[in-house]
Amino acid sequence: MESVILITIVLMYSLLVMTSTSAQSQQGTRVGFYLRTCPRAESIVRSTVESHFRSDPTSRGLTWAVPTGRRDGRISSASEAANLPGFTDSIDDQKLKFAAKGLTPKDLVTLVGGHTIGTTACQFFSYRLYNFTTTGNGADPTINPTFLPQLRALCPQNGDGTRRIELDTGTPSNRFDTAFFTNLRNGKGILESDQKLWTDASTRTIVQQFMGIRGLLGLSFGVEFGRSMVKMSNIGIKTGTEGEIRKVCSTIN
Repeated sequence: MESVILITIVLMYSLLVMTSTSAQSQQGTRVGFYLRTCPRAESIVRSTVESHFRSDPTSRGLTWAVPTGRRDGRISSASEAANLPGFTDSIDDQKLKFAAKGLTPKDLVTLVGGHTIGTTACQFFSYRLYNFTTTGNGADPTINPTFLPQLRALCPQNGDGTRRIELDTGTPSNRFDTAFFTNLRNGKGILESDQKLWTDASTRTIVQQFMGIRGLLGLSFGVEFGRSMVKMSNIGIKTGTEGEIRKVCSTIN
């Protein structure tokens, strides 16, 4: 649990320093940024995140912008947002967008790997279970056939679309590990955009590296996740008199 809290704090801290109080401060985020102006800033963020995590282990302190009127604090990742109207779950499109923000395919795989913790609603993936194809059983062929009955039981056709299930099946909801990538290899990715990290050849190798299989030099998921989060939060950062510090993150002052 401690590793989850620490990694969540990476993002929360990055958001905290999006706006600089000094026009001559260095670009980007760094530990101790507010040492002189607000010495307790980091400890306040840490204690707040820890409190929220203890009350709800599935929360990751992480939300993404989604279309107007559809912003939901429980939407906690880029690939879940990708399944909403106005977004695409195409891996190629995601890679282009990540590249435009200065991120690499490894960053894409790493950040989506954050689904090792958290849940999603049936409405975001039930189309994969019943209406994906017009032949056979109508399910997405990339879903493991032995896993399909379990998903259909959790999300019956015409059932409650708001019901939430674990994104990383088979492991505790609050465990930050690499089981998510093993699930992709076994055809047990919940979101279509997650599963495509395995079916797309250009990202499969990275998934394998996180799993440390087939003789590949494994990557440390915890280390890479922290790096990618900080890297992403530094994109387009405003300093000095640019922008404003929002009182509520989801709305302008």
